[in-house]
Amino acid sequence: MRKILSIIVIISLAFSCKTDSKLEKEIAEIDVTVNVERFDKLFAKATPESLPELKTEYPFMFSKRYNDSVWIHRINDTLQQQLNSEVEKAFADDQSYETEIQSLFQHLIYYFKAFKMPRVITVTSDVDYRNKTIVTDTIVLIALDTYLGTNHKFYVGIHNYLKQNFKASQIVSDLATQYAQQQIYQSKRKTFLDEMIYYGKVLYFKDLIIPFKTDEEKMGYTKEQLDWATANESYIWRYFVERELLFETNPKLLERFINPAPFSKFNLELDNESPGRLGQYIGWQIVRAYMKNNDVTLQQMLNTKAEDVFNNSKFKPRK
Repeated sequence: MRKILSIIVIISLAFSCKTDSKLEKEIAEIDVTVNVERFDKLFAKATPESLPELKTEYPFMFSKRYNDSVWIHRINDTLQQQLNSEVEKAFADDQSYETEIQSLFQHLIYYFKAFKMPRVITVTSDVDYRNKTIVTDTIVLIALDTYLGTNHKFYVGIHNYLKQNFKASQIVSDLATQYAQQQIYQSKRKTFLDEMIYYGKVLYFKDLIIPFKTDEEKMGYTKEQLDWATANESYIWRYFVERELLFETNPKLLERFINPAPFSKFNLELDNESPGRLGQYIGWQIVRAYMKNNDVTLQQMLNTKAEDVFNNSKFKPRK
């Protein structure tokens, strides 16, 4: 019987891989051309005399609240010039992230027929890492100075758990997060479970939209952090269940298990070993289980109530 079950599993996996491969081939054939507009380079080369021409070409990049003296001061600012130089060195070749953005857009077109190709524009932002990417219906902004590499000198003083994702390989993952948040409808996020499922939906969205990225890149973990979460999945889940946290509304649970942090806060000796955001990770596994055990589309799942996702997921943590 065990041998028969093993054969069935192998056949199922082989069929699944073949199906996934066929789907990805179909998506890769969608006609998409990405033209990254290097506004950061244009601004770096601007002079007081050429500024009006740049403003005419990119009027939406210049707030009317500021007069030209503000932009001229920035052009001449030595720190801004250093920033421009470092971005130019790190991103002399656009190809590294352009190909991934193209694949992201192909997947968005496949799963969301109404998706329209936006303009992709790179900028510098004085290392505003809270707004690394901005996505609208027509424009995508990427602040390249927030992707210079984890150990870049400009990031001295920023917490390690934040700057571990200040690298070019995270650009497309950050964009996918922005697009996921546009597509998810969850009217109420009151309980800890609501928050877990919300971020689980974001991460499952990445499973389908950027399948070429690793799970640690989707999650924003190192490999060691993801390995820790996977190895301790059953213990994390037991902790949440035994302490009846799922339907708790205490906002401190967000600080402990959802929001970016150096580690998760179980109030145990092992806390320093754990990665932050483990509530997001568990939510991801619940949503994955829901999609595996229910015949629903991505769009249907994104609009399903958190409690319904959980109740119909048949989720069982890894042991």
